[in-house]
Amino acid sequence: MEINKQLKSHGSWIGKWTFVLAASGSAVGLGNIWGFPYKAGTNGGSAFVLIYLACILMIGLPIMISEIVIGRRAGNSPVNAMRRIAIDSNTTSLWRFVGWSGILAGVLILSFYSVIAGICLNYIFISATSLGLMSSPDQFAKVISSPFNLLFWHTIFMIFTALIVSAGIKDGIGRMVKILMPMLGLLMIFMVMYAMINGDFDKAIKFLFAPDFSNVTSDTLLQAMGQAFFSLGLGMGSIMAYGAYMAKDQDIVSNSVSVASLDTMVAILAGIAIFPIIFAFNLEPNSGPGLVFVSMLSAFNQMQFGQFIGPLFFVLLSIAALSSSISLLEPGVAYLSEEGILSRRKSAGMISLIAWILGIGSALSFNAWSDFKFISDRNFLDSIEFITNQLLLPLGGMFIAIFVGWFMKKSLIKDEIGEINPILFGLWLFFIKYIAPTGVALVIFFQFFPI
Repeated sequence: MEINKQLKSHGSWIGKWTFVLAASGSAVGLGNIWGFPYKAGTNGGSAFVLIYLACILMIGLPIMISEIVIGRRAGNSPVNAMRRIAIDSNTTSLWRFVGWSGILAGVLILSFYSVIAGICLNYIFISATSLGLMSSPDQFAKVISSPFNLLFWHTIFMIFTALIVSAGIKDGIGRMVKILMPMLGLLMIFMVMYAMINGDFDKAIKFLFAPDFSNVTSDTLLQAMGQAFFSLGLGMGSIMAYGAYMAKDQDIVSNSVSVASLDTMVAILAGIAIFPIIFAFNLEPNSGPGLVFVSMLSAFNQMQFGQFIGPLFFVLLSIAALSSSISLLEPGVAYLSEEGILSRRKSAGMISLIAWILGIGSALSFNAWSDFKFISDRNFLDSIEFITNQLLLPLGGMFIAIFVGWFMKKSLIKDEIGEINPILFGLWLFFIKYIAPTGVALVIFFQFFPI
């Protein structure tokens, strides 16, 4: 295998903001708009937000910079990028296993992510037509009890994802993120403004931004660290693959800060959009994953213009999901087409089909397979989520931090990062060598050995 194969034939980002929007799209997903509010709600609100921000700065941002450095330096898919940089750094090419684990994680996550995103698509129509017909818990139970219904929307979402990725970097992903991310921003601003006017805004702001550290436990710290890591989409090769399409004249550090800032802003805006409505209708802010599909639908059922606001909210969720799903598919597609095994179109089709087939198990986990246990006492969907979110992603992120901090030649890193304040560079190197891998290792350890 030649190690000088390049991905440039796939195209490259046109301008700085296409990369920022694409990488932000990769990071901004259901984890921000769905996961962040309910985790904040179940972990005491504002104290969780502050810890989350600290974890973004100390763990998420250093690892993101590392992934982009590797990707752009090599100009390859994650597997070949890790191999190439390892050889250039005079260390073993076995580091390419990090790229393989990222591709595997991406396909596995896409398989269940598509099922959840399909429910979001379904809820666009449910929230527009079902007001007052049945209670929100009954509505959610009806949606997830039908295998056919879940598989139908899972299929629709997967087709959208495959079509965008198969069209390439410039005409597919690049073009779509320029449409999807501004739409996401406008919808988010509209939802926040609506919540300010019609919700209990004061109570929501106090809940999110007045710190109460008496509620902080070791579990809060781990949840915040995990959320910061996973919401940025690290450890699965997506950011590394996107870095391969970045022009050499673009600044990696400032782009990374832009992506992390946008991702964090969307997560916080999601909280500002959701909690005023939750409090205004006396619903529970700590209702977990049901916060979106049960509590929010219940609020839309009661509010004025709910049949208009509800569908907009679920369009917002679906756009966020789609911007992430294309980044989950890209690393595997990049590798197969880079190696000349299949064309980009066929690669996208084949990997999407594999993810779709695996997704059948996740769809059935809500109904026919709900009692079947696969790993420990987890059903199929929970088992796949456990393998990816609690094993593959944190391990991938930890090994990227170890590789860049301890094995990659500093001359290669400096050449890629360019002119930077020596103190800032030393600080980043300290975080990537010690803080980031230790933090991720603690997350993994306490998943298995809770305090």
